Formats: sequence, C-alpha cells, structure tokens
Amino acid sequence: MKTPFLRKFRIFFSALVFIGFFLVFVDFKNLLPAKYINILLSLQFIPSILKFFDLKTIIAAGFIAVVVLTLLTGRTYCSFLCPLGIGQDIFSRIGGRIRKKFRRYGYKKPFTVVRYSLLVLTIIISLIWGVYMLTLFDPYSIFGRSMTFFIRPAVAVLNNLLEGILAKFDIYFLIHVPVMTYKPLVYIVPALFALLIGGLSLTKGRLYCNMICPVGTLLGLLSKISLLRIRIDEDKCTRCGRCAIGCKSSCIDFLKYDVDVSRCVDCFNCIKTCPDKAISYGIFRLKRKNVNTDTDPERRKFVAGAVLMFLGIPSALRGQEKKAIQSTKESTVKENKTCPVCPPGAISIEDFQKNCTACSLCISNCPTGALQPAWLEYGIAGIMQPVMDYHKGFCNYNCTKCIDICPTNALHPLLLEAKKLTQLGQVHFIKDNCVVKNEKTACGACSESCPTKAVYMVPYEGDLVIPETNPEICIGCGQCEFSCPTTPFKAIFVDGNPVHQVAKKPVTTELEITIPEEFPF
Repeated sequence: MKTPFLRKFRIFFSALVFIGFFLVFVDFKNLLPAKYINILLSLQFIPSILKFFDLKTIIAAGFIAVVVLTLLTGRTYCSFLCPLGIGQDIFSRIGGRIRKKFRRYGYKKPFTVVRYSLLVLTIIISLIWGVYMLTLFDPYSIFGRSMTFFIRPAVAVLNNLLEGILAKFDIYFLIHVPVMTYKPLVYIVPALFALLIGGLSLTKGRLYCNMICPVGTLLGLLSKISLLRIRIDEDKCTRCGRCAIGCKSSCIDFLKYDVDVSRCVDCFNCIKTCPDKAISYGIFRLKRKNVNTDTDPERRKFVAGAVLMFLGIPSALRGQEKKAIQSTKESTVKENKTCPVCPPGAISIEDFQKNCTACSLCISNCPTGALQPAWLEYGIAGIMQPVMDYHKGFCNYNCTKCIDICPTNALHPLLLEAKKLTQLGQVHFIKDNCVVKNEKTACGACSESCPTKAVYMVPYEGDLVIPETNPEICIGCGQCEFSCPTTPFKAIFVDGNPVHQVAKKPVTTELEITIPEEFPF
C-alpha cells in the first residue's frame, strides 16, 4: 500500500488519541466520565499488564490486544496509541520547523547493547523488587507525570488569566481553578525525563523510543515477526536517500534497501517522501535478497525474556477553601505520623506499591488536591507514587474518582458504600496545639467537617468546648486535619494504616417527629 492516506490516517487518529489523553489530565470540570477514560487507558501496555496480573481476568488484558496488533502491523502502538510517542512526534515536528537540519535524521546504527540491556535490567528489577524501574521508564507514566506537574498548571494559569479577562465583560463560562504545586524535590525526576525526551525528540526524533523505552524495545522484538511492515522495492529505488532523511526513527538503510522493523514505528513518512514510489506498506515477503541472520540467536533470547516479563511482572481541580478561624499563635507539638496514608482502594501500602507506576492520573484528577506525589513517605521505591496530604486537601466522602480511573488496579474497585467504611487511617488529637486551649477561643472546625462524627465537641472551660475523637468510626478522610486552622502543626491529624481496615458504622439517630391529628392550617 503506497497511498499517502496511511500517513494522513495516522496523524488524524493519533491526534484524537492525544487530545483524549490531554483532556483526561486537564479536565477541570470533570466532564469526561470514568468509563471513557478507562477505554483510553485499557490499551496502555504496562498499566494493562499490571492490572491483568492483579485481577487475573482477560477483560483487563488490553496488553494482549497490543501484542496482537504488533504481530500484525508492527509498532503501530508507538505511533497511534502511546501518548508519549505522539508527543515526541509533535516535538519532532516543532524541531523541524525551528531548524531544517532537525528534519534530516538519516540512518543510524541501532543502540543494541543499550536498549536490550535496559530491557533486561527492567525485567529483572521488576521481578525481584517490584515496579520501580517501570515507574521510571513506562512511557504512559512519564507522559502522565509531565501533564500533571507541568502542563496542567500551565493550562490552569492560562484558564485563570482568560477567566479574569472575560469576567470584566460579564462572561462567566470559565471557572477559576487553583494552580496546584507539589513538594520541590518530587519535580526532579519528571523534569529530568521531560528535558531528556523533549530534547531528544526535538533534535533526534524517536531516539528515546528506540534506545531507552523498554516498551518500545519489547514491541520492536515482536515486530520482527510482524505480518505487515514497510518494504522497499529494489527495482524502483534509486537510492536518493530521502526516505532515510525523513525517517524519525533513523531505521532506513537505503543503501542496503533495508528497514530495521524493530525500530520502525510505522509513521509512514517514508512513503510520502519517496519520489519513486518504491516504498510501500504491506505483507512481509519471505524471499529477500539480503537477510542478516547474525542476530537470530539474540532475537530468540530477548523474545524469551519478553515472555518472562508477561509471566512474572508480579475534576475539576477545585481547591476547598478553609472557613475556620485563623490561629494567631504557632503550634509547637509536631504531629507524630508513623505511616503515610495511601488512597482508598489500595488495600495496603505493600499491595499498592506493587502495581502503581506513578502515572499521576489520580493526582491530576483528585477534586480536592489531597493526592500528592510522594517523596520519601513510602521509601525510595515509592517516589512520585500518590500519597494523601491532608494539609493540601482531604478525601471527599462521596468521591471515588481515583479508584474509577486507576489504569493498573493499584486502587482496587470499591463501591461508594464500601469506601465510606474503609479506614485509611485513624484520627489523633493534640490538645496542646488546639486554639481552644491556647487562645481560649471557640473553634470546632474539625468537628463540623467530619462526615462520620468521629470528631465531636465536649465541654472544656466555661462556655468553651474542645474536640474529642472516636477512632473506631474514623475513616481517615482527613477533613478534620485539613480544616484545623493551627500552623505549622495541626491540632488534629490522621495517621495512616499500613493495611486498610473496616471502620465501624457511625450510629445515626432519627429525629422523632410528632404528627398532629389534624392539619394545623
């Protein structure tokens, strides 16, 4: 097939996918239902593998569809479905516009040792120590972190700027959204990868995909036996080299009429640029003039490694304003937090860390901003995984957004009724920090905000009342901690449970209403 329609279709389809993922992370109004988000996420390779081995159900095995697609069509996943790959294409295009020489990629020898070593290292570390390496190199997770840490805040700033301008003309279809910031240290890894991948794609095209990305390397191995692939008709080819110059994967050796299918991402640029119509995309022909069999043993070895990987890998962002009184004295007693609070549906910190790739989708979509990227709360292996920070927000009692959109099943499905009884942690009260004791003034913000009334007020001095807690019915949502006005340390806080517990159901009393015998009016 030589028609330029292939390239146009690739651009159109990948643009729709990229826009979809962009909206997933920058949907301030929560307009996208979770079921549509899950359709996009189901075909992301690493998240799908982790979800499949956690649920052990074929419904979650979207990666199998990717494998079948690769065996049939080559590495079309990298150009059509991977948001990071599509983003690299955009940067490559920008680089070509800035300086013409950026377009002239030319053929480069494959970084065989580097890419296969990284693939093997990722598989080994994943089998022994969990998903830490996958967290770093998974293309979807890298894209998600870049969106959450950099793009979403930039869009929020632009949105607020336009909202302010339009408000002056009495136009209010935009809402003001808070610009979320995180701990400075957690920006290090996302910034390094954003600079690395952005710089490589601007100047070198798809070099990251073909040298570092373990998903790209693995799919490249499978594409060596794909049914459809790019072909060069030697009888028509004049060796002008234009195909190699336009190939962003640098995989076309036009002098040998050879296309390295392990690196080819089926962008179809070569078909468009070939003036002789010598390049086509079609069924692989067994009869070839120059067949290099030197890498056959190596190919078999790494395909076997890929199989081991399959078998072993083990809405708006709307800040809630505090409406409590402001403390005039700084609190002095530090909160004694012994365990971080992980999101609902995690079951336990250990189970959660096995499947979370730190893609930041839940962080980006948390409506209250309670989910933040961890630094060392979970240890080194948990850097950038989501953790509850109740100084920034709280877990909404009626919300299951993070559970609904998690692509790896690190957050297991929970009905809202079950989530309301899931105890993420337990409440603790520090009397010496409380404004009622220190400033002799009424407060009660913690009690008013508690959805289960695990925090309630009891008599203290004179007309003052002071908080008291019932940890048994506390679900660890953190509304009390978020509402507490004391700084820098809270007078009430939630300490996480390493394993989530079931809280006792709060006792509710029904009001007795006396119905008169006759209607009073």
